[in-house]
Amino acid sequence: MKKQILFVHSAGAQGPQQGSSELIEYLQDQLSDTYHLISPKMPNPENPEYARWKNALTNIFANLEEDEVMLIGHSLGGSVLLKYLSEMDVKPVVSSLFLIASPYWGKDEDWQVKEFTLTENFKSNLPHISNIYLYHGKDDKVVPVTHINHYTNKFPQAITRVFEREDHYFSNGIPDLISDIRG
Repeated sequence: MKKQILFVHSAGAQGPQQGSSELIEYLQDQLSDTYHLISPKMPNPENPEYARWKNALTNIFANLEEDEVMLIGHSLGGSVLLKYLSEMDVKPVVSSLFLIASPYWGKDEDWQVKEFTLTENFKSNLPHISNIYLYHGKDDKVVPVTHINHYTNKFPQAITRVFEREDHYFSNGIPDLISDIRG
C-alpha cells in the first residue's frame, strides 16, 4: 500500500495555475509511484477562517486510511496544520511535517491575525513528530523569508532550507522536498 501524504494548500484561489495548484501537480507527478497524495480543497480559501479549516481537517484526519501520515502545509496551510496539531488529538501518527513558506502569525506587525496565531506554548502540545522540515524562498513577496526564523527558533532540530531564487508558490517544484520525503 502507498504511504499517504496530506497536503494542505495556501489561502487564495486554487484553480489551475493559482495558489498551490502547480506545487500539488509537481508533487503528484514526482511521488505517485509510491505515495498517495491527498490534497483536499479547504473551505472558502479566498476568505479563510480557522474554525472552518479546523472542522475540515477533523473530517479529513478521521477518514485517513493508514496508521501513519506525512503532512505538507503550503503557506497558510502550514500554519493552520501547526495550530490544529497543537489543539487536537490527532490520529494517525504524524511521521513528518513539511512547512513551505508558512507565515508565523502574531510576531511581526503585519501578521497579527488572532484566529491563526499559535499559543505561546503550542510546541508542548504537539504530538511527537520525528521529522520537521522548513522551506522558504528568499524572493517570496507574500510571506517574508524572515518568518522561517520564528519557526527555526521554535524547532531548532528542524531541517531548514532557504532557496535563493524562489517565490512564494514554488511553481517549478522543490526537488529537495521530494528527496526529503523519500529519505
